[in-house]
Amino acid sequence: MALRPGDRVENPFGYPCFVKPARLGSSVGITKVHDEGELGPALELAFRHDEKVLIEELLDGIEVEVGVLGNFEPVASLPGQIIPLGHEWYDYSSKYDEGGMDLVIPPELPADVIEQVQRVAVEAFRVTECEGMARVDCFVVDGNRVVVNELNTIPGFTATSVYAKLFEASGVPYAELLRRLIDLALDRRQRRSKLQY
Repeated sequence: MALRPGDRVENPFGYPCFVKPARLGSSVGITKVHDEGELGPALELAFRHDEKVLIEELLDGIEVEVGVLGNFEPVASLPGQIIPLGHEWYDYSSKYDEGGMDLVIPPELPADVIEQVQRVAVEAFRVTECEGMARVDCFVVDGNRVVVNELNTIPGFTATSVYAKLFEASGVPYAELLRRLIDLALDRRQRRSKLQY
């Protein structure tokens, strides 16, 4: 559910749920809300970071992330399962503190579910008209249902970032990943240079 300042607040999901800025990264401004008393402060925090805020249902499942690379023929990396260590959920600290999370590539899921996660990630990339790269964050719920949580069109991109690790585990070393991204950007630039504005 999306909210803007002044909107009537209704939480259709019950508790716990998540409140988050719609357009921010690294889990900044996100709160896991356990009861109605925590909802107001969570909304205040989120609205400090964005004019659009989301209330999201808590999904009980396996959190996985998939790298997608390409323009018109995108490919998906192997998915990686996110396991927060010492944290209630995958928050800012678990992402950036040493030992805050474990990344399992590939996740311990059946092969058909892994393929489904990859297909869903590529489809989300296409539907939202992404180009170049994105990281698609999903949940696998009820054993085999894949739910897209969000797309990150500018994911962390150091050699130790999740996106790079996903492609490295998929057989694409960091230097090759950089080369492919440069080629995709040059291709996009060439296509767009032919357009008239």
